[in-house]
Amino acid sequence: MTETTLPASPNGAPNDSQEGRLSLGTRAARNLATTTKTPPQMQEITSRHLLRVLPWIEAIGGVYRVNRRLTYQMGDGRVTFVSTGAEVRVIAAELCELPALRGYGDADVLTNLADLFVQREYGAGQVIVEAGAPLDELILLAHGKVDKLAEGAYGNQVVLGVLADGDYVGEQVLTGAGGQWGFTVKAVTACTVLALSREAYEQLLDQAESLQAHVLEYQTNPDHATNAYGEAEIALAAGHQGEAVLPGTFVDYELEPREYELSVAQTILRVHTRVADLYNEPMNQTQQQLRLTIEALRERQEHELVNNREFGLLYNADLSQRIHTRTGPPTPDDLDELLATVWKRPGVILAHPKAIAAFARQCNHAGVYPESVEFNGQKAPAWRGVPILPCNKIPITDGGLSSMMVMRLGAEEQGVVGLRRTGLVDEYEPGLSVRFMGIDDKAIISYLVTTYYSAAVLVPDALGILESVEVL
Repeated sequence: MTETTLPASPNGAPNDSQEGRLSLGTRAARNLATTTKTPPQMQEITSRHLLRVLPWIEAIGGVYRVNRRLTYQMGDGRVTFVSTGAEVRVIAAELCELPALRGYGDADVLTNLADLFVQREYGAGQVIVEAGAPLDELILLAHGKVDKLAEGAYGNQVVLGVLADGDYVGEQVLTGAGGQWGFTVKAVTACTVLALSREAYEQLLDQAESLQAHVLEYQTNPDHATNAYGEAEIALAAGHQGEAVLPGTFVDYELEPREYELSVAQTILRVHTRVADLYNEPMNQTQQQLRLTIEALRERQEHELVNNREFGLLYNADLSQRIHTRTGPPTPDDLDELLATVWKRPGVILAHPKAIAAFARQCNHAGVYPESVEFNGQKAPAWRGVPILPCNKIPITDGGLSSMMVMRLGAEEQGVVGLRRTGLVDEYEPGLSVRFMGIDDKAIISYLVTTYYSAAVLVPDALGILESVEVL
């Protein structure tokens, strides 16, 4: 018996035509078959670890007030610069970030002072100031990264700290203090600095009486009595004997505590009635549209909690809680420094997945293998027992730099908390409502999808940031 074969189609597949056929073709058979389908997929959906780990607090009335002990501003801010081509200038008003000039308001004198700074360029490895040299200039770091180096107790060289854009050294020049540099400042990368010589500053000081008076006031009335955190000191007595007179004291509060107002993310979901009526099997079209809309809304919520300039964590970390990597990529030493910024019960480290991969590479080079911990039923990498969780909302710059965050969590621990409002009208999920807005004259159903949220850092040392993390 001769076997019958179907003629081939142009692409090499058997022809599904009626001619020469002995049975029903697959193309026709599919018309009677039920197709297996997936729900709509969405690549934007992530694990959203930040939303999962934040302890959420009810913000009744849409406002959350953080009361703290009275804290005196110590003038430890960063200076901002403006550049025109290769020329860099310090913004005159930003000089008030220097401790001796804090609160000084004569704009003309500040402008004249800004004009006295001289721009210098240094290459990687060059020494900017040498330990033991006369302390005769104020140096502002406009761009780049430098190490503060000194001789350790055992004769070895130790890194006292890493400075980057906006930091400064030699601010004692402004108060007339003499002496020598107690450390060496060495460029780690190519750097641009602005230097103010003592001679030029003193010439301006002789001509500006208001500046003289301000500096004299700063010298004669030093900062209020504070503890190590800048809080108004509470007078105590300890170790005394007999009938010593005990000091009286009280705990002062901030007169204008910060208030966090709930932010909002909203959208209007539209579904045509024809779609909702006729195309709901086997999946409800309205439910699938709503599910994907809520996923996108939650992704935007996490993005705002990280990047919003008003309450986002990257912008609300205290300047004293921001540190820089020593070499570029995040090393085990850098993560130890990061944990030291939130040493009181650190809860979680958040980083971009590429930053986590960069840290893993550095661990491989050092022969160090981070442990794993159980987190939400899954294994997560950890450092010193603190889980490291991915968060793709932490940005990466065009130059391949990112940040890593460590947080202490919860109001009981004076940590970082999330803010929301539940019990909303037509609440669909906690803190998220879906309100029916009606059907218009084009037969389109509209739903208002809304969520309210914010985040608060209760005390400055609850959040630490490792900046300038090289991930490429």
